[in-house]
Amino acid sequence: MGCRTRVMANVYDKDNEIVTGRGNLSFTSINLPRIAINAKGNIDWFFEELDRKVAIVFDQLLDRFKIQSEKTVRNYPFLMGQGIWLGSDKLGIDDKVGEVLKHGTLTVGFIGLAECLKALIGKHHGESKDAQNLGLEIIGFMRKRADEASKKYGLNFSVIGTPAEGLSGRFVRIDKKKYGAIEGVTDRDYYTNSFHVPVYYPISAADKIKLEAPYHELTNAGHITYVELDGDPMENLDAFEQVIRCMKESGVGYGSINHPVDRDPVCGYTGIIGNECPSCHRTEDDGQGKFERIRRITGYLVGTLDSFNDAKRSEVEDRVKHSVGSEDTSDLF
Repeated sequence: MGCRTRVMANVYDKDNEIVTGRGNLSFTSINLPRIAINAKGNIDWFFEELDRKVAIVFDQLLDRFKIQSEKTVRNYPFLMGQGIWLGSDKLGIDDKVGEVLKHGTLTVGFIGLAECLKALIGKHHGESKDAQNLGLEIIGFMRKRADEASKKYGLNFSVIGTPAEGLSGRFVRIDKKKYGAIEGVTDRDYYTNSFHVPVYYPISAADKIKLEAPYHELTNAGHITYVELDGDPMENLDAFEQVIRCMKESGVGYGSINHPVDRDPVCGYTGIIGNECPSCHRTEDDGQGKFERIRRITGYLVGTLDSFNDAKRSEVEDRVKHSVGSEDTSDLF
């Protein structure tokens, strides 16, 4: 998909600050809501604990990198053997890959910034300018620590907006059992992905984009901002273009527009289908088969949620559509 592997900077080799042939070697995600719950409103304590957690992750990433570096080209027949990874074309089949792996990134991720802010100050970044400023301070702190580690070790330490799938439900299940159902924090079946405004929060496409865009610059190991549109974008190309331009002008590094795509397998019609196919006028009750309804879930285009866990199903059910308008986020506060 690319949204979480679109790395650019390369402290190891300034001449190869490119996207191709590189990516995240591994990443470990920090549970921001749990730190915030334990902080009990003490912002200073929160940052001290976050600093300790980041240090633990960096030590873990270095240990993992040492293990990876001892492997040979033979252990990675496609990535290294086929010369996909930057510099691997110069290695023999039994050469160790440690030196070329330095082009990759060692990454700390995070989940649940929205719930973290709710636990700390009672509002998430979609609700309050103070919360937005604190959110940027939190992720900015993580990025500062990653940059310091890069300079110290000469390796690409970076920050990622974690693409949580199983983790979104696992962390909140553990925290709900330990701390109980805390309103706006542990009272749902999932934590919000990375720095996203909660999926259930009503907000325009423009406002969501403008709130999330500053985090893209901070998350140099990968990120995404998406908006949910209701209806066929082909029916309103001006609105579609407006969203794309807003992303570009706001500084979104990787953006996505989610919209429904339906298909009638009988007549072949593709578009938005309600209870009746607009082309052949059949319904799903005619015994000829159901309509195919394609949706985007965590980067995957799917026609059913059957293969996803309960947390992702719950998140999808909570998603609201984002209206297309020219509102400025300053009007919210």
